[in-house]
Amino acid sequence: MATAIVHENATVAGHALDIVGLTHRFGTFTAVDDVTLSIRPGEIVALLGPSGCGKTTLLRAVAGFIRQSAGRVLIDGVSVDDLPPERRNIGIVFQNYALFPHMTVAQNIAYGLEARRRPRAEIRERVAHFLSVVRLAALADRFPRQLSGGQQQRVALARALVIEPSILLLDEPFGALDKNLRLDMQIEVKRLQRQFGLTAIMVTHDQEEAMSIADRIAVMNHGRVEQLDTPVEIYDSPRSLFVNGFIGSTNLLAARVAARSDDGTLVELEAGGAVTVHSDLECAAGEPVLLSIRPEQLALHESPAGDRWPVEVGLSLPIGGTTVHDARTRDGTTLKITEARLGRVAPGASVWCGPVAHARPVLFRRPHSDEQGVTA
Repeated sequence: MATAIVHENATVAGHALDIVGLTHRFGTFTAVDDVTLSIRPGEIVALLGPSGCGKTTLLRAVAGFIRQSAGRVLIDGVSVDDLPPERRNIGIVFQNYALFPHMTVAQNIAYGLEARRRPRAEIRERVAHFLSVVRLAALADRFPRQLSGGQQQRVALARALVIEPSILLLDEPFGALDKNLRLDMQIEVKRLQRQFGLTAIMVTHDQEEAMSIADRIAVMNHGRVEQLDTPVEIYDSPRSLFVNGFIGSTNLLAARVAARSDDGTLVELEAGGAVTVHSDLECAAGEPVLLSIRPEQLALHESPAGDRWPVEVGLSLPIGGTTVHDARTRDGTTLKITEARLGRVAPGASVWCGPVAHARPVLFRRPHSDEQGVTA
C-alpha cells in the first residue's frame, strides 16, 4: 500500500475501520463481547474504560496479535482477519515505546521500511522526512537511552508513521510521561494525526486524555461498548449510570417524579426542593429516580427558592481560580460544588444549593442494589 510522502499542508482521505460483532474469549471468560464500531476515515476514537473492560484486547485483535473468537475486522471494507500483523499495514505505538536499544533513532525509524524491503534511497528520504516531522533531525544518531521520555515517544510515533499505515493504534501512549510532558505529547499526537489524516484508535483509562484528543469516545464496561459519542455528548448526555459516573465528577440526588409536561420532568428531591429536567426518560409520576448534576452546574446561595435545597458546607478547597465545596444535604447526601473563587464560605455554614441557569442535569431510573449500567 505504498503512497507518496505526505507533506505538511497535504490533505489525506484516511481509511475506514469497521469492527463487526467482535468477541474474544479467554477460556470461559469473555473479554470482548460482541463489539461493533465503525470508525470514519481520518477520525480518532478513544477506547475508554476501567482496567479489565476489554479495551486492550480489542486493540490487539485489530492489530492481529490475537485472533478473535468471533466477528470481523475490515479496513476500507476488506477483511484483514486472515492477515498476520505485519501485513495489515497498521502502525502501533506502545506505552513503553518498544524501541530497539541497540539501534540509533534513525535506525529505529527505518526498521519497518527495511522489513518491507523498500529501496535504500526511499528509506533514507522517508527517515529524513519523519525525523523532521517529529523534530528530531539533530538526534538521528543517538540511542534511545540518550533520549528523554518525550523524545522516545516521538521516535515511536515516527516509526509508526513512516510505513504510511492505514490505521494507527495507540496503546496507553502517554502513561509513562509526567503531567506536563503528557500534555505536550497529546498535542503532538493530535497535530500529527490531523496532518496525515490518520484513522486512529487510542486505548486509555484517562478520561481527560480521551476527551481532549478523541473525535469520539467509546466507553467500555465488561467487554461491551456502553456509549459511543463525541466527548461533549458523553459528558453532557451519558446514557447509563456507569458512563455518567466514569466520565467526569458528578453528584447523584435521590428524587421522585412529580409531573411531566412539555416544559420537562419535574422531580422532587429527597434533599428538599424541586427541579425541572429536560429528559427523554420515560417515567411515571411517583417513580423513584436519580438526578445527576455536575459540580460546576451547582451554586451556593444565602436565600431559599423553589429549585434550591438546604445544605451544610464542610470544607472549601481553593484550587486555582475556583473553589470546591464539600457539602451535605439534610438526607445525608454528600455534594461537590465548584464555583469561581469569589469569596469564602465558613465551615459548618447552612446555605442553599441549586442548579445554575445553564445546568444540564440528567435523570436515571433508580437502580436496585444488584443492577448496573442503568440507562437514562
